[in-house]
Amino acid sequence: MTIESLALEGIRVLELGQLIAVPSAAQQLAEYGADVIKIEPPGGEPTRKIKAAYATAILRGYNRGKRSVEIDLKNKEDFAFFERLIVSADILLHNMRPGTLARIGLPYDRLETLRPQIISVSVSGFGSKGPSAVRAGLDIAAQAESGLMSVTGEASGDPQRVGAPIIDHATSYVVTQAVLAAVIRRDRHGVGSDIRVPLLDVAVHLQTPNWVEHQLSDRKMTRNGNGQPSVAPAADVITVHDGQLVISGYQPHAWNRLCEVIDRPDLVDDPRFVDNDSRVHNRADLLAILTQAIGHMSTQGAVDKLVASGIVAAMVRTYDEVLAAPDVIENGVFVDGRTETGSTFKVPAPPFRSHPPLSCDLGAIPEVGEHTREIRDAVLRPSHPTTATTC
Repeated sequence: MTIESLALEGIRVLELGQLIAVPSAAQQLAEYGADVIKIEPPGGEPTRKIKAAYATAILRGYNRGKRSVEIDLKNKEDFAFFERLIVSADILLHNMRPGTLARIGLPYDRLETLRPQIISVSVSGFGSKGPSAVRAGLDIAAQAESGLMSVTGEASGDPQRVGAPIIDHATSYVVTQAVLAAVIRRDRHGVGSDIRVPLLDVAVHLQTPNWVEHQLSDRKMTRNGNGQPSVAPAADVITVHDGQLVISGYQPHAWNRLCEVIDRPDLVDDPRFVDNDSRVHNRADLLAILTQAIGHMSTQGAVDKLVASGIVAAMVRTYDEVLAAPDVIENGVFVDGRTETGSTFKVPAPPFRSHPPLSCDLGAIPEVGEHTREIRDAVLRPSHPTTATTC
């Protein structure tokens, strides 16, 4: 595949970000062919300094194929260099607190002066207005204050965070989607964009069905453990002899098939399970019957039997089991990433497939400031053509 076949060939992105949301969005744009320049403070972004596996995982997971420039924005010479970089850029992504860019001399109208039609995207914790505008906001704060934690976990237990930083990562998809729409509008109408994406908004948006159900139902939205609160069986976990699986069979036709496949056709007319409301009310009895019917089976055997009858079922996999799963291997869900030193590690590929390809495998993670001189020399020359991505 040639670079010319990628959608964002010729687009330059400046990433003034750290941790997950902005670096992940910038990496997605790099996968589409953009030239991404990662602007790092002296010593590099925090994930380079925190001596923990989680921080290293973030660095490796979201910074491949970029070029790194080390800049001290408090230094006049470096600040002037950054302004010259803006002149050469199409897109600026940052997650500085609202008002910070303006305070250091780069409000959006200044960005427009430097680079007419620039697309600027600001990611914050809680938005640019209101009492929390300047609060630090991480994934966990958005999970907590969006209501997501209040509906996650067992009914009798404490609120639980989701087991991965999904708000940060979902935010990166929102940023990428907004950028692509803004690029199309710029190319069609010649205008730039000032885009703001709060983590809180993303976390609320991810719960859209809950908000509508909250208004339709007299029942307060609370933690309910596994299982959809208003339909059954749905997302219910069944333990079998070598593991666990989930089952969803709440639609009338699916419920009838489920009764047949477990050799309990009598359950169709059982007053406890005769309709969805009855099954929700008697969920404990329902799960006990399902466990008795398939608990002696293996997870793979139970899933195969249920799926063959048109029932939605899936085994609960560990990370090691995911990596070894044939569906994952044959569809290329993981690719090899490269560290700064050239060693490899497994990392998720872009979660879509297309023909011809829309994305490419990326290069290694850059050393902090690895490309400072190269890019400074290019930008300070009379002309500064965009450098192609490393795809």
